[in-house]
Amino acid sequence: MIKKVYIPLILILLLGSCNRQPESNYISFGGFTQGTTYSISYESADSIVYKQAIETLLACFDSSLSTYNQLSVISKINKNQSNIADEKLQTVFRTSEQVYKKTNGAFDITVAPLVNAWGFGFKNKSEITNSLIDSILEFVGTHKICLKDSLIIKSDQRMMLDMNAIAQGYSVDLVAEFLAKKGVKNYLVEIGGEVKAHGVNHRQKPWRIGIDRPEDNNMIPGENLQAIISLRNKSLATSGNYRKFYIRDGVKYSHTINPKTGYPVTHSLLSATVVANDCMTADAYATAFMVMGLDKAFELALKLSDIEAYFVYSDEKGQYQVRSTPEMEQWIEEVK
Repeated sequence: MIKKVYIPLILILLLGSCNRQPESNYISFGGFTQGTTYSISYESADSIVYKQAIETLLACFDSSLSTYNQLSVISKINKNQSNIADEKLQTVFRTSEQVYKKTNGAFDITVAPLVNAWGFGFKNKSEITNSLIDSILEFVGTHKICLKDSLIIKSDQRMMLDMNAIAQGYSVDLVAEFLAKKGVKNYLVEIGGEVKAHGVNHRQKPWRIGIDRPEDNNMIPGENLQAIISLRNKSLATSGNYRKFYIRDGVKYSHTINPKTGYPVTHSLLSATVVANDCMTADAYATAFMVMGLDKAFELALKLSDIEAYFVYSDEKGQYQVRSTPEMEQWIEEVK
């Protein structure tokens, strides 16, 4: 279980707000963070640009939850150099536990050793055998690790955490919280394709977000859209298998790893887009749904009162089909 790290799965359609309009006080800027890009637009009565402050916040975030930063809090825990979790890691851990239980283990932050073995993580790929996967599964499972006060307690020292499938969404929430504390009421925050939108854009309309068509090697966000969603006071995350995979001996291996079997998923679901109040929740469920597959994911989405979901899948003829929860259908506009 892991989601994309480098290339966003969705494109922000700012509808012109990237260029400040004379009649508006909207500021837009972007940059690089967490191995991906970010884009922010907000209305500012005092015209203050918060780019430096936000990038400082994101750098602090990386020092906590980035598995690619060898000195981060999570890296030290993974290397058993420390078991102390800071406030950010504690927050993500608690939400991860909740989603783990609600998805019956489909979302699992202890999947890092499996992700690494398959070559999609922060270590070199291993030579995959059934015995290797079985041996790794012995120390995979969120129920085998716990947070006691501020300490991470492992049942097996070989356990490692990978929060990439939820942490990026949390970073969006933190930036949005920063803007809200500055009195900003209308804003859009996007990091690596995960989004939180509040209020309206410079045209006084809901923010419009493009969802990419889940075609293999569709590497340029916005070039080929599947749908556009209108978003207001909500967060959105999309997960899919069409940008991060490899083919070996004619077999396609997806980066979405089932933490129960230890193997990449093989089903018809191509992408899952989730809308929730906070981006951390949307991020986690988008990944979990890709592990679960269409039918189980749709069934759970209907039961969860705090999320809506939009699924793109391949039918028996290889044609794209979509399925949405009822509320989502009101926000989505299909691109023909």
